[in-house]
Amino acid sequence: MAQGTMTKTMRAAAIDEFGGPISVHELPVPEVGPGEVMIRVEAAGVGVWDTFEMEGGFAEMMGRPARFPYVPGSDGAGTIEEVGEGVRVFAKGDRVYAGALANPKGGFYAEYIVLPATGVSRIPGNLSVEEAGVMPVDAVTALRGLDDTLGLKPGESVLVFGASGGVGHLAVQLARLMGARVLAAASGADGVEMVRGLGADEVVDGRKDDVAAAARRFAPKGLDAALLCAGGEAAERALEAVRDGGRVAYPNGVEPVPRGRAGVKMRSYDAEASPEVILRLNRWIERGPFRVHIARMFSLEEVEEAHRMLKQHFLGKIGLRP
Repeated sequence: MAQGTMTKTMRAAAIDEFGGPISVHELPVPEVGPGEVMIRVEAAGVGVWDTFEMEGGFAEMMGRPARFPYVPGSDGAGTIEEVGEGVRVFAKGDRVYAGALANPKGGFYAEYIVLPATGVSRIPGNLSVEEAGVMPVDAVTALRGLDDTLGLKPGESVLVFGASGGVGHLAVQLARLMGARVLAAASGADGVEMVRGLGADEVVDGRKDDVAAAARRFAPKGLDAALLCAGGEAAERALEAVRDGGRVAYPNGVEPVPRGRAGVKMRSYDAEASPEVILRLNRWIERGPFRVHIARMFSLEEVEEAHRMLKQHFLGKIGLRP
């Protein structure tokens, strides 16, 4: 790190052991190695998987030794502060976003993060830094479900179930940009209103409406595809409206795991990012319109409150402002 250009410590929300409480720590700023960049984090996403990470789930899954204090946080956005040797595509001051599961040099719940430049992208379209910061993991999940797993084509009918959540409300917009006809099942009257504003062709309340009946009206010959961003009885009943030979996808982690039905191709998938996937995502976003709904932004000191909100009803995404 260049001397005299930056304070050598930063504030970060961290845990001292897996399963332990999270609190604000004063930690050393990570050093930038070859091929890496340092981002001054202005917005970080808060995801349901963050609690899984804080219990040691990612460390076990990836077989990586953890260093404590451990800083969680899988996605965020901000400004390039420093570039490492060999990095040519970014310069100090660039506005960027990134997603990184269990980043070895610490996560996004911090004032600074250091990570490989290959996982970083300039903020696309007209997105604000807050929108870009809370978006990456959920947007990649939506894209990989619609494009790579379902192979959604222009003119096809698709049900997005859980359409007012983080993945769902982004999937509705990406499916519309892909030229599909979108039936969205949202959560609650507020969810229906929000998703209607995102361009879905039809929106129903998954809590109280008969989604399968709505789907049969929407696609009398049967839905071509469905993306399940949530599970449960209502989701299972909705699959009755998928035509024989139709496709259903759901990201790994959806609970309860959808059972599917005979005659329908059902696949689960992981939301793995790559430079190619991010490039594709950015191209769709830049076609626009595209927006990220943020329910609330919290400070680092409010991180526990943010995690409590994950268990309540909210629309879109939650974020932190380090």
